[in-house]
Amino acid sequence: MTTPTPLTDTDLQRLAVTSLRVILTLQHSGGAYPASPDFSAYVGYSWFRDGSFIADAASAAGAVDSAERFHDWCAEIIRERAARIDEIVRRADSGDPVPDQDMLATRFTFDGREGTDEWWDFQLDGYGTWLWALGAHADRHGAGTAQWSDAIELCAAYIASSWRRPCFDWWEEHRDQVHVSTLGCIAAGLRAALALGTLSPSTAHAARTAEREISTILETGAVADGHLSKWIGSSAVDGSLGALVGVLGVVDAASRIGADTITALEHDLVRDAGSFRYLGDTFFGGGQWPLLSCMLGQAHLAAGDPTRARELLLWAASTADAEGMMPEQVDRHVNDASFIDVWIDRWGPVARPLVWSHAMFLRLALDLGLVRPTDLAEAAR
Repeated sequence: MTTPTPLTDTDLQRLAVTSLRVILTLQHSGGAYPASPDFSAYVGYSWFRDGSFIADAASAAGAVDSAERFHDWCAEIIRERAARIDEIVRRADSGDPVPDQDMLATRFTFDGREGTDEWWDFQLDGYGTWLWALGAHADRHGAGTAQWSDAIELCAAYIASSWRRPCFDWWEEHRDQVHVSTLGCIAAGLRAALALGTLSPSTAHAARTAEREISTILETGAVADGHLSKWIGSSAVDGSLGALVGVLGVVDAASRIGADTITALEHDLVRDAGSFRYLGDTFFGGGQWPLLSCMLGQAHLAAGDPTRARELLLWAASTADAEGMMPEQVDRHVNDASFIDVWIDRWGPVARPLVWSHAMFLRLALDLGLVRPTDLAEAAR
């Protein structure tokens, strides 16, 4: 297979503009960001996790209204489930937690309903990621958060009471594990909620206690061979861990754990600057994900290595097609090619565009200074 043609700064800037346009034009009128407009398993749904990263990129690009409409959408979903959250928290505090099927869903239809399709729905990471993205938006733009304060309170209480529970990971897999990336998302969200200063005393206490306990775990039980692990008790790494060292900033990139995590991700999961999700992944053969290369690039940038960050960005950009649409993954290198057709037969071709891929590319391009929000103003209109 030939090496992709080198891309110029102009090419990267053009793709950044395209990425913001993809985010803005595909956003639903109610505020939800679709995962992908026509991939069969994703059509009509928005994830708190994916959407929060997308909203963060939109916010960083200066698309304030777009980000806030997503936050409005999330807040309304949480408000509508206030009684359910109160029951979840009460039961958790009493030592009688509700069953997994009664926890909040990970994805919702654009009008805020749980879907009717069977899905791997119990995931906690998205609720932490939403609080993190909301806090980052407020910091970035000096935006008030009073309109979301009730939802912030409910969301913080929910994850502070539930963080110890095993649940599905970012990839809707391994329900029986406590995933380190999930813990990182929750810690980032609780830190953001506490910094906003709107939590009630009781919820602030619960959030502070949970955040401290998680932070301790991220320095001890979540570490194997010096690096963050895929889940508690595993020695493997997962591509999502790059976010904890990079964009989420939960683990200091300059720390020994941060540095060793970057090294382990590069050694185990990266080939030609393209990142796999994890060793043994067979989803569409287990290819390379541009959004994970961008997340690893942000970790390198946080560690003071913009050169490697740019290399990872360039690889991610090379996955875009002639129209500038970026996929979920590519099959230049795969873990097991025999599974490619298995998944195509089930769900059709790989998602393209994946809005999350565009968001992570855009965010890293902005962080590297290849584009500025003022350069993207026309796309944002």
